Amino acid sequence: MLLSYYQEQWIEAGCDEAGRGCLAGPVFAAAVIFPTDYHHELLNDSKQLSEKKRMALRPIIEREALAYAVASVSAEDIDRINIHNASYLAMHKALDLLKTKAEYIIVDGNKFIPYQEIPYSCIVKGDGKYLSIAAASILAKTYRDEYMDNIALDYPDYDWLNNKGYPTVKHRTAVLAHGSTPHHRKSFRITDPQLKLF
Repeated sequence: MLLSYYQEQWIEAGCDEAGRGCLAGPVFAAAVIFPTDYHHELLNDSKQLSEKKRMALRPIIEREALAYAVASVSAEDIDRINIHNASYLAMHKALDLLKTKAEYIIVDGNKFIPYQEIPYSCIVKGDGKYLSIAAASILAKTYRDEYMDNIALDYPDYDWLNNKGYPTVKHRTAVLAHGSTPHHRKSFRITDPQLKLF
């Protein structure tokens, strides 16, 4: 069972991103605030859930959260500021959009760029420990997958319907055969079948 909160003193938002390791498409992030007594036995890290379960949980999260928001940073901006900064920028943009202002932030992972003057904690594998981070991971993942499904229709050679922009063998082979699209991150180079990130 995932934990309802990291601390009780302040209004707490959980943040997570999706798409950091992709070759194409934006990076998405979400922020979620739940009541401190919130519980949901099916809510878990998005990577532990099937696509069907993630999509079933999304409307539940959106209905039962005190506040939630999803934001993205484009491939072009990822190339300009790098993927790490873009991931944190997407989280900051999601926090900006919350209808209830966060007073404390818990973030999946071991790094974060401070947001305004709000205190925060980084939690390694936090999406498997705290409900708000798990919910943020589900929202970021499902919104990003939908975005990739939409643009996949214009670029069928890259198999985005299945790989969502991640560096599968089929995706990397397609880039080597057909070149990159306007949605590809130009700073993520493919020099051989073994992906290398620069």
